Amino acid sequence: MKWLAKFGLGCAVILAVALADLPLRAEPGVLGSLPIARPTTTTRAPSVDQAAYPAPALDATTPSSDTIPAASSQTGQTTVTGIRVGDRGAETRFVVELSGPQAVRYHVFTLADPYRVVVDMQNMSSHLPDVAGLKGGGLIADYRYGVFQQNTFRIVIDTTVPVAVSRNFTLEPQGGFGRRVVLDLAQTDPVSFMSSVGLPDSDNAAVQAEAVRPVVAPVAPSRPEIRHDRRRVVVIDPGHGGVDPGTHGKSGVLEKDVVLAFGRELAKRLRESGRYDVHMTRDRDFFIPLRDRVAFARRHKADLFISIHADSIAKSDVRGLSVYTLSETASDKEAAALARKENLSDAIAGIDFQGESPEVTGILIDLVQRETKNYSARFAKSIVDYTRHSTTLLDPTHRFAGFVVLKAPDVPSVLVELGFLTNSADEKRLTSSKWRTSVATSFVRAIDRYFGDRLAEGPN
Repeated sequence: MKWLAKFGLGCAVILAVALADLPLRAEPGVLGSLPIARPTTTTRAPSVDQAAYPAPALDATTPSSDTIPAASSQTGQTTVTGIRVGDRGAETRFVVELSGPQAVRYHVFTLADPYRVVVDMQNMSSHLPDVAGLKGGGLIADYRYGVFQQNTFRIVIDTTVPVAVSRNFTLEPQGGFGRRVVLDLAQTDPVSFMSSVGLPDSDNAAVQAEAVRPVVAPVAPSRPEIRHDRRRVVVIDPGHGGVDPGTHGKSGVLEKDVVLAFGRELAKRLRESGRYDVHMTRDRDFFIPLRDRVAFARRHKADLFISIHADSIAKSDVRGLSVYTLSETASDKEAAALARKENLSDAIAGIDFQGESPEVTGILIDLVQRETKNYSARFAKSIVDYTRHSTTLLDPTHRFAGFVVLKAPDVPSVLVELGFLTNSADEKRLTSSKWRTSVATSFVRAIDRYFGDRLAEGPN
């Protein structure tokens, strides 16, 4: 009987440790903690809506050729395995569950407009489901996560009011739980919040600032002339990425994955032609600030910049491809709304706009850019002419608005919305490898005609 008593005492101790963690439990309607025994592979949640997202069933199914695979996590790293939110009345607790033997290096800071708390974790991979966004609880409106920069996993927490991080600590593995990062958020007043806004004051602040602040390449504007002595340079920009998933479809497919798959296909087709030097702003799942995308195109002396996106709208019957060029006056209210949404990408990813360089934003309506916009419009027409034979088009197809990503003063640029993920027919097409091949081929023909026409005109 003594051994039984000892066994009972041991169980009581373990139970007591577990009960001590109960304040961290997920509240109803909030993402629950994943089971302690976690497989190393996951698939995307089977459905996505605006409600809270439960952890999906874990499955090791290999995706078919017509699926958009999520980015796989790196091996040999500490891994994020779960997130929990607990409403504790005056405070809201946010817990990040980890696995792996290595201690975690992370930074926590706040940003304004809107109110956000940002957690950057270094050398971290993730086994979390790849979804568009998660509802919070208490002072947390919602949160999202993903790869922000190389070796940086970012969690962005949107709060309903200005908050202060009242406590921020790490719990070492104990009682069957792995290592956990814990944040306690408490409401504060706007003045106190604004006094704490900004990047962390630490030995790594300079490195952090370099990773977070948009960087504009110091390239002087030049006329967008065709260079006859080299192959044309085409920059493909798959939108969103990492911590910014973009929009999503009813099946749970994410815009960032759809546009990356199409961008890769288009790059492949252009390279196979042998006529172009092709660069992609991203070829995997990570985030790039909008103005860094512009700077990337200018740094590579691009002759053409194509930003790839997928659209969403409340009306599920709206469908079709559309192409946008830059204008300070939108062609219609839908184009204006789309530009506002796409221009929020940096805020969604937790970008700090303090000290933003005026170099790009100040160069909008000069002679060089007027010429650039004319060439952009000509390429947009070419896209419309060729894609009408391979996919459904939105009417009118060519539209214009003030997209930040199109503001390179000397690079003809377009933003293409491949279709609407909120339309079931478009969503099916956009996730089809056959459709990607057909439409990418149409893009190549449109690019060929654009450069062919300009060469036929002779030097500018």
